[in-house]
This record gives sequence, C-alpha cells and structure tokens, in this order.
Amino acid sequence: MSRTEIQRTIAAPADRVFAAVADVRQFSRAVEHIERVEFVSDTRTGLGTRFRETRRMRGREATVELEITEFAEPERVRFLSEAGGVKWDTVFTVVAGRDGNTRLMLVMEATPLTFPARLMVPLMKGMVRKAIAADMDAVKRYCERSSGGP
Repeated sequence: MSRTEIQRTIAAPADRVFAAVADVRQFSRAVEHIERVEFVSDTRTGLGTRFRETRRMRGREATVELEITEFAEPERVRFLSEAGGVKWDTVFTVVAGRDGNTRLMLVMEATPLTFPARLMVPLMKGMVRKAIAADMDAVKRYCERSSGGP
C-alpha cells in the first residue's frame, strides 16, 4: 500500500471548503482538468453518490468511477474507486481554524490488487502526489476566490 498525505490552509470558511470537496459538481468546477462528471446513482451528493469522472491527464482523457462511502458533514468525506488494478481510497478532512482559515487535509491510500499494480504503485507515487497537490491548489484557489479571500 502507498499512502500520500497533503494539506493546505485555505482563507475561506470550513463549510465552503467542505462543499468544494464533497459536492462533486463543485469539485469539478474547482479542478480545471476535470472534463466532465456523469452520475451513475440517483444521489448527487452525500453517502452513496456514484459517478464517473473524466479528466485530462498528460494529454489524454481518463475516466474512473468513484463512490462516496463516508460523508460526515462538515468534517470528512471519503471516495473509493478501483482503476488500473489499484483500489484508491481518498479521504478529505476539513478543520475550521480560530483565525477564520480552514485546514484541508487529503489522505490517499493506493492498494494494489494485481501483481503488475504492485510493481507500478511505488513508481507512480511521485506523479500521483503531484496530481493531487494540483487538485488541492485548485480547491484552495476556488474557495478563496468564492469567499473573497486572497
């Protein structure tokens, strides 16, 4: 298993930050390389929401199906998916600060399900870290812009 942790301090209220990561529609507006989202469940937000997310990665489109498996508003949301022989478990945690800022933490665990994936996951760690850091930066910009922050 490979674990990646990233956090950002965001000059926006915690409820705004939570909505930006927990509402698939807002997240897709915040992260510019998400091309489209297609819901595969009747639920559009919250526990049990399932959707296909298509991103442009390295000049190509890549689609993955995700499900929200934990939803504790306004603190925590978990997404699970399987792609490329890997189980991806992503948890966003939102903590309101006393100074009006919000700390957003992301923990992503990649568990290889096949032998080739066991070989590839360690090699992909740097690329995955860079991609999710870019997502976190995009969420930060989106929330601060929407909140009138810097």
